[in-house]
Amino acid sequence: MKQNKSLTTQIKDNAVIYLMLLPGLFFLAVFALYPIGWIVKNMFYHYTSFGEYSFTGLKNFGKLMRDEMFWNAVKNTLVYAAGKMAVTIPVAFLFAVVLNLKLKGRMFFRTVFFMPTIISVSVMSMVFYLIFNPYNGTVNQMLMALGLIQKPINWFDSKSAMVTVLIVAVWGAIGNYMIYFLSGLQTIPSDIYESAELDGATGWKKMRYITIPMMAPITQMVIMLALTQAFKDYENIMVLTSGGPNNKTEVLYLYIYRLMFPMGDAGGNIALQYGYGSAVAFATAVLVGIVTVIYLKWSRRMNETF
Repeated sequence: MKQNKSLTTQIKDNAVIYLMLLPGLFFLAVFALYPIGWIVKNMFYHYTSFGEYSFTGLKNFGKLMRDEMFWNAVKNTLVYAAGKMAVTIPVAFLFAVVLNLKLKGRMFFRTVFFMPTIISVSVMSMVFYLIFNPYNGTVNQMLMALGLIQKPINWFDSKSAMVTVLIVAVWGAIGNYMIYFLSGLQTIPSDIYESAELDGATGWKKMRYITIPMMAPITQMVIMLALTQAFKDYENIMVLTSGGPNNKTEVLYLYIYRLMFPMGDAGGNIALQYGYGSAVAFATAVLVGIVTVIYLKWSRRMNETF
């Protein structure tokens, strides 16, 4: 009886805290837990065009193992993620180092480089689609005016589409990670650099033995964010290439989107594949989880190195 009274009193004392947590818990349940449960349930079912479900067990996963489109999307996603991170992170770090110096106009350039982060991905991708338009795009017109090319280049053909998509992705992501690096650089005490200069350390030695080691925690966080974001990207690809040509830029999240929200084929046929789409989404989550675990183990070794 005393325990019940104590528990009741504790709930009353913390009632305000519970009420403040309630909205967050509600949104977590509606927008995170429920969708996960929905995916887990439906990946064992087949959804018919008449709105009926039929239990299929593991057949969706058997279909997934034989699905060439899925494995093509896996390959494209890995290429896209690796290419985006290989360019974005070093360039963002370089920009942060330069803009951390006491230069005139550095606040202006910080704002300019960060601006793409707050622009809608769809709007940004549409602008770049016009810029890279094979017929009258700004890039082709400029290159032809400079005499570098004789005829327009198709930036969205099978050879160039992935590179074009990556250019747009890198442009939109650099500012975001630059801010993280800037915040990390500004936490390094200036006394350390001054002591190193008294010992005769050059700019490169200060970068190698002071900046990079002390930026390791921020770098690990940035890589983690960039990794997960690269696997989730699909909006810019959907606007620029719609996964084409010949599925050369089809990535996992775009493939899931097509299965869950079919846009129809050339004949206008539309087929909902909630069950199979759920299986692909689950497999994608497992893949991202495996890559994340591998990265965490690698980052742990990096901590031991530094």
